[in-house]
Amino acid sequence: MPNRLEDKPTWLVNQLYLRAHRLLTDGFSQAGSRGYHYRLLAALEELGPTSQAELGRATGIDRSDVVAAVNELVDDGYLQRGVDAEDRRRNVITMTRRGARRLAELEPAVADAQVRLLAPLNRAERAQFLALLRKLVEA
Repeated sequence: MPNRLEDKPTWLVNQLYLRAHRLLTDGFSQAGSRGYHYRLLAALEELGPTSQAELGRATGIDRSDVVAAVNELVDDGYLQRGVDAEDRRRNVITMTRRGARRLAELEPAVADAQVRLLAPLNRAERAQFLALLRKLVEA
């Protein structure tokens, strides 16, 4: 029996990741943004004001990439950087109202990517697929 990549879950998951990444990248590009921007804005919406280090941990973005993306978002008026009153060595990142609007503007690109990624599956298959993904992620 031949050793086929198509029979390896790790290979298939990686191929699905690449497709999902392309769909999101294209959607964000059309909206004039990048995935890191969305991830940071979404994390701040969930976490509230937090440190750059915590943003990196919460989003899985490398520390230097967090700094660069936060700088871009601050320059665009989507985020504010301030000194933590309790620990003056630490910066706290806060999303502005403009940032919240930007996050809302990016949501359709994310929603479209979900629809396009799961389009080959019917409703029951989508529910089963998501349940199985959650189970694997939580293991």
